[in-house]
Amino acid sequence: MSRSNKKGAFVDSHLMKKVTMAKAEGKHKAIKTWSRRSAIFPEFVGLNFSVYNGKSFVNVYVSEDMVGHKLGEFVPTRVFKQHSSNNKAEDASKEGSTAEAGK
Repeated sequence: MSRSNKKGAFVDSHLMKKVTMAKAEGKHKAIKTWSRRSAIFPEFVGLNFSVYNGKSFVNVYVSEDMVGHKLGEFVPTRVFKQHSSNNKAEDASKEGSTAEAGK
């Protein structure tokens, strides 16, 4: 279920403080955050964020197309490793063809 339009988008207050300070000072250093649930506001455009994915911090540069989405959408938490069953089937067929060539 999505958030009510009456309430507006959610941003953690500590993150918004960091953004306003970074804009005022003009610093280009990445803003470190654990808040994946915070929505991206227009004030975030042009800033770098280091978003925690559960293991490490991933750098995200915010562009205009990202406004309205959540920070966590751009940082995957799971790493896909290739299915091993496909490789085993290919290896078995290669071994069979080399055995027939030796006959």
